[in-house]
Amino acid sequence: QVQLVESGGGLVQPGGSLRLSCVASGRTFSTYGMGWFRQAPGKEREFVAASRPSGSIPVYADSVKGRFTISRDNAKNTVYLQMSSLKPEDMAVYYCAANPTCWGKRVIDYPYWGQGTQVTVSS
Repeated sequence: QVQLVESGGGLVQPGGSLRLSCVASGRTFSTYGMGWFRQAPGKEREFVAASRPSGSIPVYADSVKGRFTISRDNAKNTVYLQMSSLKPEDMAVYYCAANPTCWGKRVIDYPYWGQGTQVTVSS
């Protein structure tokens, strides 16, 4: 069982930045595929970014490419999502997800989920 705890959400003005953090339990975090997803009211949960178990080239949704950066600190069992140039359409609950052995872009690719953190983009 992997437990995930997100933090860092909040209110930010359009064009602003936020950094989300997700701390995972477990001794083999470096082998986890880690993903960030988001869900806006009335919409399906959608892929945002993923960090492969090897830590190699991250993967992003087209809608956030160039604005968001996913990174991980295996020593701290933590994955981050640095969000810049935020837009109102980025407003959603952001979820961290983990797969102990692989990664993907689909919700079903991840068996473990955090509780979510709200990101509000508004002036």
